[in-house]
Amino acid sequence: ISDVLDMTINQAVEFFENIPKIHQKVKMMQQVGLGYIKLGQSSTTLSGGESQRVKLSSELAKKDTGKTIYILDEPTTGLHFEDIRVLLDVLHKLVDKGNTVIVIEHNLDVIKVSDYIIDIGPEGGKRGGEIIACGTPEEIAKSKKSYTGQYLSLEPEFKHLKSK
Repeated sequence: ISDVLDMTINQAVEFFENIPKIHQKVKMMQQVGLGYIKLGQSSTTLSGGESQRVKLSSELAKKDTGKTIYILDEPTTGLHFEDIRVLLDVLHKLVDKGNTVIVIEHNLDVIKVSDYIIDIGPEGGKRGGEIIACGTPEEIAKSKKSYTGQYLSLEPEFKHLKSK
């Protein structure tokens, strides 16, 4: 038991390959970027983003109706670039199946591949809370009022756009 609890999710995917019910669950956790977590790790040691991804993997393991709204608050927190790419693939699959995914995020790699952005600001806390810009990443990249747009306009895929 101790050896199993000391395994990472990545190791468990291979170890439980011939036990479909367990394999499906650990595979889903791996797909949302949690492969480095140990099976016996206490849930109280997980970050907010990791906890969200555990919940997301649990949801993904259920039968999909294509009518679910997922709301995620900064799910990429603490993730390495490759894990972010894997998580984005999972989120795109959810959308492709007809689900809605709403993400609160500051990571430009996530923002620039979004279908639609609502940029709230201009600052945080009491100096924020207003809708500064909304639209596609391309539309936001043209907005001079939007800090997000200003950063997006520096990204190679948006450099050709003119600011408004």
